[in-house]
Amino acid sequence: MAVLDQLTSQEAIDLENKYGAHNYHPLPVVLSRGEGVYVWDVEGKKYYDFLSAYSAVNQGHCHPKIVAAMTEQAQTLTLTSRAFYNDMLGKYEKYASETFNFDKLLPMNTGAEAVETALKICRKWAYEVKGIDENEAEIVVCENNFHGRTTTIISFSNDPVARKNFGPYTNGFIKIEYNNLEALEQTLKNNPNVAGFLVEPIQGEAGVYVPTEGYLSKAKAICEAHNVLFIADEVQTGIARTGKMLAVDHENVKPDILILGKALSGGAYPVSAVLADDSIMNVIKPGNHGSTFGGNPIAAAVAIAALEVVKNEDLANNAQVLGELFRSELSKFIETSSIVNSVRGKGLLNAILINDDEDSDTAWNICLKLRDNGLLAKPTHGNIIRFAPPLVMTREQLLDCVSIITKTLKEFEV
Repeated sequence: MAVLDQLTSQEAIDLENKYGAHNYHPLPVVLSRGEGVYVWDVEGKKYYDFLSAYSAVNQGHCHPKIVAAMTEQAQTLTLTSRAFYNDMLGKYEKYASETFNFDKLLPMNTGAEAVETALKICRKWAYEVKGIDENEAEIVVCENNFHGRTTTIISFSNDPVARKNFGPYTNGFIKIEYNNLEALEQTLKNNPNVAGFLVEPIQGEAGVYVPTEGYLSKAKAICEAHNVLFIADEVQTGIARTGKMLAVDHENVKPDILILGKALSGGAYPVSAVLADDSIMNVIKPGNHGSTFGGNPIAAAVAIAALEVVKNEDLANNAQVLGELFRSELSKFIETSSIVNSVRGKGLLNAILINDDEDSDTAWNICLKLRDNGLLAKPTHGNIIRFAPPLVMTREQLLDCVSIITKTLKEFEV
């Protein structure tokens, strides 16, 4: 079979099942093209994308400005490693640092790499600045977190599917309940070796859990009182997804360490970053950390273009307005629904809770029917369906999607 031979959906699925590791359970749809809020399968059927590659495609599929930046740079210089300077990285570091109001940026490729980078920076700061004894630093995390799937990260996950049979695990983490300020206060008060608090402003993978208003700002204040770094994982919630450039902006919180990824490239290329001010970032010296591809010229050009699109097209405001409309319209349906219990979210990061238990296949079956009706979404934790369309969506398109969703849900009403 030639590489460019046209496959049917079943042929593509069969190839993956035979030759690929089974580390995902995709919805059975095979996509071959995307533009804006739409994707097409190999047979040519058109769908609304309501997942945005887990919020990586905030700027829409194949945004021409981002594609143009990537193409131009790819024809000029792709990779130098960090053994030499290149003429794009500094521009990107300056643009992103000024955009998010930090002194410095450390470039990486994936979200999990960025989280690992933040953990290393936090620990090194703990020993060299805060004065914690070496190898004694602890980092507080939240239950039901999702920060990636590296060995260290799954060490502080409580998802048995992600953890089981991958030990031994990495020490140095304390888990507390999410959205519980008293637990944070008591933990920091009783543990002088705590160096940082790693938190998702909204727990996306856990089911789009939005904390109580004021949680983030009060958590930041508690961290400041105990000289603990507040580390915000905005890999999924950042870059305008929740109606602000960052989800922490809703409470005017500036993290000590900011973690970005996914939509930092508009989904065109793996780009992630950790940002911090000099008082923290300067603990990193040559040889302490790095990546052959981290900070490569294509990544730099793509990230600048991706951030410019978000600003120039006012995508944060669009997410805010359309998110309110989405929850309002779904709430009207839920009032008389027996299949959906609630809708929750912020901006265009939302989820509905299906009236069934986590072990049921109802949410999966609803997503299959949504696919049949022209909209792609995916369950998380069994009975929750996450809805996160590209932020370039229009009001008319959103209302069309609401119509598809409510029509589909009605088919499952008891």
